[in-house]
Amino acid sequence: MRVLLYGSELSTATAAAALSSVGHVVTWLPHGDTPWSTLFNENWLRREPHLVDQIQQSLETGALTVIAQPEAKLAVDVLWLALSPSQRESAAGLLQHPALTWQTGSVLVNNSTFPVGETERLQHLTGECALGVALPDTLEEGRAWESFTRPGRWLLGCDDSLAEQKLRELLRAFNRRRDAFQVMPTRAAELTKLAINGMLATRISYMNEIAGLADTLGVDVEHVRQGMGGDSRIGYEYLYPGCGFGGPSFSRDLMRLADVQVASGRQSALLEHVLDINEQKKETLFRKLWSYYSGALEGKTIAIWGAAFKPGTARIDHAPVLTLLDALWAQGVHVQLHDPAATPALKAAVGPRNDLVTFVDNPYDACEGANALMLVTEWKTYWNPDWQRLASQLGDKLILDGRNIYDPEFVASCGLKYRGIGRRADPTSL
Repeated sequence: MRVLLYGSELSTATAAAALSSVGHVVTWLPHGDTPWSTLFNENWLRREPHLVDQIQQSLETGALTVIAQPEAKLAVDVLWLALSPSQRESAAGLLQHPALTWQTGSVLVNNSTFPVGETERLQHLTGECALGVALPDTLEEGRAWESFTRPGRWLLGCDDSLAEQKLRELLRAFNRRRDAFQVMPTRAAELTKLAINGMLATRISYMNEIAGLADTLGVDVEHVRQGMGGDSRIGYEYLYPGCGFGGPSFSRDLMRLADVQVASGRQSALLEHVLDINEQKKETLFRKLWSYYSGALEGKTIAIWGAAFKPGTARIDHAPVLTLLDALWAQGVHVQLHDPAATPALKAAVGPRNDLVTFVDNPYDACEGANALMLVTEWKTYWNPDWQRLASQLGDKLILDGRNIYDPEFVASCGLKYRGIGRRADPTSL
């Protein structure tokens, strides 16, 4: 099929790589906000396994072509839109571009996080020349290629049997193991994507509330988590307390769901509370640090491990570290931060600062001369550190574990003081 992709999102890049790898003739039009010359050098794109290599290979074979503007008489069988929520009008502009030539039975794939009902609106803008389908973005950053080529599930919103047939053919190479499509009406698919992330966020925020209560009551929240997860009605997924969630897609979906609620006249007190809890939890490590030092933070040097919003990505969109850094700097704290991927994005976000030093190679470099260490992102390289080395480096021997990945009692047995989210070492057991 002749496919035109529009956008500069991770989902666009992944679709370009995957579709061109299986025989489709793909033309990629990056969004003007992030042109090809910028996009191809983005750290978050280059860190995705297989993606850049496949894009380069497809460019060399001619299966993929990147353009800066729509060319004259650009005929397409499939127009794939993967844009950010703020780029809705760009989608409308492309659909009405005079160079775009629709073929009989052309399919408009909405892979963007737009308001519920937007797929229908976009289809109308084609003069009903295209068959509209909603294919919500369900990629996982850090494993986008695997998510696309070996999907656990595709949410397919479709109100036309011919459109469903065309979309299945487009993605047939990635649907061989089993039928991964869950087909439903278009609007239902758009809302389902938002509702899923709303539910996951609710579980995370609820667990963080329980962790706060456990702290107050002197209970180890890990016992509570295990007990809750062992109930078959609940399960273990997304029951890990921590210092808040972030990310471009997850955060945008939650805000979009909130917008949908408001627009429908059904404002959600639950969702507002979930979002409030998450913002408060981004300050959890700072509050624990403040409490430990009784507010005397000025002049301290704090090491931070992790800036990315999750392991495996170079992005810091809505990441907890941003809130944490603002709080630390407001108190005159000097920060030494290590992250294997996200330091370029962090530097771009905060600008040059005398109170921030970043490291990308050795995590222990960030701890040299520091008073305490905060674990913010649970990169695998941080899971089993040299505790004796940390004990010799950290002036006050304090570990603040924002992801509860360490064993409190083992850390304490190494001569360090441990504080987690709803967890701390039991001195009576040491």
